[in-house]
Amino acid sequence: MIYSVTSEHGDVAVTAVSGSHRIVERIVLGCLGVLFAAMAATAYGYGLKDRLGPGSGFFPFWLGLIGAVLSVSLLVLSVRGGSVGEGGEVAWPDRAGAVRAITLLAGLVAAALALEPLGFRLTAFAFTSLLLVALGVRRPVVIALFALISGFGLFHVFYYWLKVPLPIGALGF
Repeated sequence: MIYSVTSEHGDVAVTAVSGSHRIVERIVLGCLGVLFAAMAATAYGYGLKDRLGPGSGFFPFWLGLIGAVLSVSLLVLSVRGGSVGEGGEVAWPDRAGAVRAITLLAGLVAAALALEPLGFRLTAFAFTSLLLVALGVRRPVVIALFALISGFGLFHVFYYWLKVPLPIGALGF
């Protein structure tokens, strides 16, 4: 065990961090840094600018670069003796939280599979409706309004105003 002593406002806390915890932490941070750097390099190849302004690689490049810098800074913190999650306890969600998380993941997979056949509008409407119910929203008017705005409103903004091609679907929606 490696013990680290931290002092904040005169209070002293002693926490134990195992060596294997630090190794896993450093491996994860290193892998994330490489992943973010590869993302930034790939996005740079798409072009940061085009004739209308930011190009298709602009946002992925900057997100990848910011992610790489944050990963490296946390890796340096870990190597210098600090721990990214120092002092915190691992808290797994309770049964209701786990059900919500699994429902969200299943909904994302279902939405990805339904996007082409149903189109963006219907898929976003159904996904948003089910997501709000899974997260505990029980007011039907709120669910319907938010789902309509997210499905049909976002389609209108991206398809007509921003000229982003989105799937229409077999039903024309």
